[in-house]
Amino acid sequence: MPMQFDRTFKAQPGEVVEIRPGIRRITAPNPGPMTFTGTNSYLIGTDRLAVLDPGPQDEAHLDALLSAIGSAPVDAILVTHTHRDHSPLARALKSATGAPILGAGPHRFAREVRDGDASLDVAVDQDHAPDHVLDHGARIDVGGGTIEVVATPGHTVNHLCFALEASGVLFSGDHVMAWSTSLIAPPDGDMSTYLESLQRLLRRQDALYLPGHGAKLNDPLSYVEALFAHRMGRESAILAALEFDTLSVSSLVDRLYDGLDPRLRGAAGLSVLAHLERLEALGQASSIPGSDALWQAGPLAFDRND
Repeated sequence: MPMQFDRTFKAQPGEVVEIRPGIRRITAPNPGPMTFTGTNSYLIGTDRLAVLDPGPQDEAHLDALLSAIGSAPVDAILVTHTHRDHSPLARALKSATGAPILGAGPHRFAREVRDGDASLDVAVDQDHAPDHVLDHGARIDVGGGTIEVVATPGHTVNHLCFALEASGVLFSGDHVMAWSTSLIAPPDGDMSTYLESLQRLLRRQDALYLPGHGAKLNDPLSYVEALFAHRMGRESAILAALEFDTLSVSSLVDRLYDGLDPRLRGAAGLSVLAHLERLEALGQASSIPGSDALWQAGPLAFDRND
């Protein structure tokens, strides 16, 4: 069964939307094919605040955040991951509020960069340097409440979700979004760790997800199960396509994606590559020596170094 996405969400940049008492959303003015209606920033707390995912370097969005913050003290600036639509504004917000930046460390790749890899410079915030590095399971008292750190690598190595304890709310960043699957783009991301991170969320009981883009998820566990099944189905389709042919990533995109928006073709290719690299690690597919652009089913019959 195809994934069912919610693309009905509308956002007015700069508008302050109360999700529930103590949680407000402000969407940045950066809509696009990869960001949907823009990046969702969240203010957590009432008398004291935490800001989660301050967003892209944008003066209008900074002004909107500071206006919503008002005179309230800001305990922390939380960052789910180091892409330029999520983390760069943290530095200006720190300068304005004095709040420390908390995240999973500087940006790093899931594997070594290889010749022919897509350039991800436009997406990556290489200047991100948190004041405090957060580990999985850490608990931090900010915004008048306690937040649990949930490590969810996959979309990036340093992706985090944040669970607001006693509320059932999980801020899911780009790991789980209602409007689309998460882009896993080697060498930035890794499909196996992404799938493991989905399983980690399935072992939890969070009742509401607030993502980095798009609408909230009111039945998140069923949706995460569907995401996992979707990825497994994609892998099965890739293996079926490779059963009788050696194919390039581009050819696999043509076979697997029907009615694909041309603006998303590059992203689809990166997603297919992420699946292929996972299948190669499992011994179920391999790139043909002399042409990493072609793939076949099964492991290589000989060592590449022979």
